[in-house]
Amino acid sequence: MAISGGGFQRKSKASDQIPSSSLADIAFLLLIFFMVTTVFRKETERNIEWPDAAATQQIDEKRQNIMYVWVEQSGQVFINDRPVAMSDVSSLVAPAWAESGRRLRISLRADARVPYRYIDAVQQEIKDAGAIYVVFATDLERQMQRVRR
Repeated sequence: MAISGGGFQRKSKASDQIPSSSLADIAFLLLIFFMVTTVFRKETERNIEWPDAAATQQIDEKRQNIMYVWVEQSGQVFINDRPVAMSDVSSLVAPAWAESGRRLRISLRADARVPYRYIDAVQQEIKDAGAIYVVFATDLERQMQRVRR
């Protein structure tokens, strides 16, 4: 004797909705994952003799709108901790200047013993790039930054 109709019925039917009960948990876990794995870039300190100044002006701008240009005594130029040829400074500054909506600030950090011809060459490259906000970093500014931290 065969059972007609099977006698069994499904207790629940397949739902056409996406369950959202664990969505907040997943979002929170993703947030924690990205916070833990993100590496914040910290600028490396160059071993230079900072020039002295009686007064200075601090840059009140978001970190993303500041470009650090280092000039060492040998004339070697570093932009945001990357070595750059003197002739390539304007080709790197110009796109950053345009991308920042003309808000880019350049912090020119040079050794006090750097011959002026190197400083003048870097200034000319920055001028050729169209950037107009240049701050000459001094020992006084560096001390003020340490106090703020």
